[in-house]
Amino acid sequence: MQPEDQIDVRQFKKVFILYNRYSGRQLFASMLSRINEVYKLLKQELDAEVELLDVQFFEQMPELAKKAAEEKCDWVIIAGGDGTIRAFVEDMLQLDYRPYISVFPAGTVNLIAKEMSLRNEPERWVRRALKGLVYPLYTGRANGNLFLTVASVGFDSLVVDNVGAMQKRLLNKFAYVLQSTQLVRRELVFSNWRYAFRVRFDDETEWHTGSSVIIGKSRYYAGRYNLFTDAALTLPWLYAAVFPGNKRADILKYASLIALEGLNLDKEVLCRRAKKVEIESVNLPEDFPVELDGDVVASTPLKLEIMDEPLRFIP
Repeated sequence: MQPEDQIDVRQFKKVFILYNRYSGRQLFASMLSRINEVYKLLKQELDAEVELLDVQFFEQMPELAKKAAEEKCDWVIIAGGDGTIRAFVEDMLQLDYRPYISVFPAGTVNLIAKEMSLRNEPERWVRRALKGLVYPLYTGRANGNLFLTVASVGFDSLVVDNVGAMQKRLLNKFAYVLQSTQLVRRELVFSNWRYAFRVRFDDETEWHTGSSVIIGKSRYYAGRYNLFTDAALTLPWLYAAVFPGNKRADILKYASLIALEGLNLDKEVLCRRAKKVEIESVNLPEDFPVELDGDVVASTPLKLEIMDEPLRFIP
């Protein structure tokens, strides 16, 4: 990936660091001390006013976005997971305010950080950020809701929907492994996967049927797996995988293909690139939960579209 611009960050007048202390990693590491170190280093390097803002609840995001807009903040550094980033950017865009954005990886899942090769070592992170390289970061909309990296409908989104906030906070990524095991026992021991969806791309007439669908803006999925090798946050495309099988063996096979980063090994899995993706439930009595960046914030029927104007991202 090549930067589209370079900015002198030392000319910034106001910098905010948003720290979500309840994102996954800090319960098992001294993340607070790392955030404080980033804060101190930036205070030393910049003439700007640098402010560290504590995020305890997502309900604070509209207030924090309003504060950033009213005070004309030049640069917002978000220390948290993908869900934290999505929540703040969503409220920021509603105010039609677009400061430079950076991410310090401090969450349960950090796909943006992984794709941009970001590390949570304060000195290394600050040294790189001070270079001021700017990349376009294209976002998507799912039923009007912002998403940055990944969306899913099916097995994965049902797992996320059943992971409680306390489980996520205390068990980190293991919460998803535990819930996946329980879901397999509950849904697949005595019958096949009972949910189905139909998908179409860019208003084509043909619809494709599958048991689960994953939509990626990033190459990575579930924190580590390179699922869509051609995808990139800096490109204005959605990448989709439609999984056709509904038997327990099919679900386990798909999980293995994801773990092996080998979706192309199964020709029955439909992989497509598009600007717009529509997904509908098939013969379901109620709407099905949709996962966006690690949180369930939408449901079927679903329309996903790539947005024209990217964020300005400083890695």
